[in-house]
Amino acid sequence: MQWTLVIPLKPLARAKSRLSDTADDGVRPGLALAFAQDTVAAALACPAVADVAVVTDDALAGRELAALGARIVPDAPASGLNAALAHGAAVVREMRPRAAVAALNADLPALRPLELSRVLDAAAEFPRAFLADAAALGTTLLAAAPAEELRPAFGTDSRARHRISGATELALTEVDSVRQDVDTGHDLRSALVLGVGRYTASASAGLLIPGS
Repeated sequence: MQWTLVIPLKPLARAKSRLSDTADDGVRPGLALAFAQDTVAAALACPAVADVAVVTDDALAGRELAALGARIVPDAPASGLNAALAHGAAVVREMRPRAAVAALNADLPALRPLELSRVLDAAAEFPRAFLADAAALGTTLLAAAPAEELRPAFGTDSRARHRISGATELALTEVDSVRQDVDTGHDLRSALVLGVGRYTASASAGLLIPGS
C-alpha cells in the first residue's frame, strides 16, 4: 500500500517554544524548519510513501519544503493541529478519494525511510493505527486506510486518546527514529544520538544540548 503523509507545521516564529532551554528566540525558527526539512526528505525517500502534503501558512517553510518535493496545503481552518490535519486529509482525498492517509509529526529529524516503511506496512493491516512517541505519552504517526476517516486527536496524552478513538496501537520495536519527536533539549540530544539529517545537523551545530 502506498500512503500520502499529511504533515502539519505551525508558523516558524511560534514553533518549538519548549526548546527555550537549548535555543533562544532567534534560533528556534531555524531549528523547527530544519526538523521539518529532514522529516519531509526522509518521508519522500520512503518506499511506502507516494507523496507528502504539508499543512502550513508559513511562507518560508512552504517554499523550502516545496523545494524538497512536498505539496503545500494552506492551513485554511487556522484552528490548531487537529483541524489542520483533518483539513489536509480532506484536501488529499478530494484529489484521490481512495488514498491511504497518515498524519506524521514535523519534528522527526532522525527519521529513517526504512523504519517509516515498517510502520506504514504494519498500519496497513488495520482500519486506523497509530505509533506512540518515545515518551510513550504522545503520538508521532496516525494512519487511516482508504475509506477510513483520520480522526486525529493529537496533543496532550494523545496516545490514550487515539486508543479510546478505536485506533490500534502499533507494537513495533526498532523504529526509534519514527518515535523520536523533538520538543525539548533532551529530545534533541536523543535525536542526535540516533543520527539526524543534514538540515538539523547544520542548524544544531554549536548549541549546548542538555544531557540526560
